[in-house]
Amino acid sequence: MPSEAGQGEADTDRPALVRAIAGPGIALIVINSMMGAGIFALPGTVGPQAGALSPWLFLAIGALFITIVLSFAELTSYFRDSGGPIMFGQAAFGPFAGFTSGWLLYVSRLAAFAANTTMMATYLGALWPWVATSAGRYGFMTLICVGLTAANYVGVRDGIRTLVLFTVLKITPVLILVLLGLKEVTGDTLLPASLPTIDDFGGLVLLIIYAFIGFEAATIVAGETRRPRQTMPKALVGTVIATSILYFLIMLVYVAVLPEGAREGKTLADIGRVLAGGVGAVVISLTAVASIGGNLAANMLSVPRLSFALGEQGLLPPWFAKVHPRYATPGNSVLLFGVFCLILTLTGSFVLLAGASSLARLAAYVISILGLPRIRRSAAPDVAAGAFRLPLGWTIPLIALVLCIWIAVHAPVNAWLLTLGLLSVGLFLFAATRWMRTQAR
Repeated sequence: MPSEAGQGEADTDRPALVRAIAGPGIALIVINSMMGAGIFALPGTVGPQAGALSPWLFLAIGALFITIVLSFAELTSYFRDSGGPIMFGQAAFGPFAGFTSGWLLYVSRLAAFAANTTMMATYLGALWPWVATSAGRYGFMTLICVGLTAANYVGVRDGIRTLVLFTVLKITPVLILVLLGLKEVTGDTLLPASLPTIDDFGGLVLLIIYAFIGFEAATIVAGETRRPRQTMPKALVGTVIATSILYFLIMLVYVAVLPEGAREGKTLADIGRVLAGGVGAVVISLTAVASIGGNLAANMLSVPRLSFALGEQGLLPPWFAKVHPRYATPGNSVLLFGVFCLILTLTGSFVLLAGASSLARLAAYVISILGLPRIRRSAAPDVAAGAFRLPLGWTIPLIALVLCIWIAVHAPVNAWLLTLGLLSVGLFLFAATRWMRTQAR
């Protein structure tokens, strides 16, 4: 059941969060959470498989994905606190579900960090030939993981980076690329005479979902959102629609510029080279490296705080909640996350890691959506009156639930094995923590 604090009753023991984030702020959080390496990596992985279908697949899957986003919008409106899926799972089903949701998010971001690091090496290899070699690639990825871990272990310097500036630097070169490439789009590009055969449709959909996961970052800061009932649904849905359209245009240009049979292994940098020569390739490559680098730095800063918080709540061993006596950082959590990142980065491909990241996120979504009926029924009358209520009864959550389960069922075996392996680590730690607390009584 939803916590009392979550349901808006008085809580004089702790100060309330300041609701300072408005609709544009929510949209920027969603954009920067969703658009890390995916916008630079997915065209080169989806395009060769789906060909002329790929633009329309992004539109169709984006439209279906909105049902998940809307379900989260209603869930968020029942709580005043931050926490997102962790809070939803715990409120509906208890600590175990809350922990599982939290650890799945941890696993998803861990796999995403590794996937994005591999793609960063790919783009940098186009600018620096040494990184394109086997030794250079592994050396660079090791340097990134170790360097970011060390930087966050000893502390992070205070600095102000506006989301507006970061978003403009990331999106503007891609929009210019789209504008340059639209002149290559023809009627045959939009409505081809023949369609490709997709061998692994479920795996491809799981990969495309990688373009949209991450929106839940906005629900995690819901406690600091101004008028969440009004701003959250509009900002979430609007951002997903904009993302779908952007990917649609990118894929149109990708398919139009690169002929069939010449797309394997090609990235947006190759599109930039065709449309604007060497300068275009360099600009896109630098944009990708900067964008992915910012995403990696943000993940290394934020994700260890998730395991740290689970340790503080007694859902993970106290070791995770240790604060470094000198640097005042969650040193143990940072080190463990860094080790996990390095192992996955050096052993996994982008497709495998992106699939595992999407699969873990889908599992967390399922827990949250399943909890919606209980949370809706248990809401206090004043909270229910002010909540965002989905139209059409249970139709939208049901579609969202079926979508999540269908994609998960059709996920490749290797993505399942990786996700379940990492989940089992967390469940073992959770069980060990409960046993230690029982023995201490």
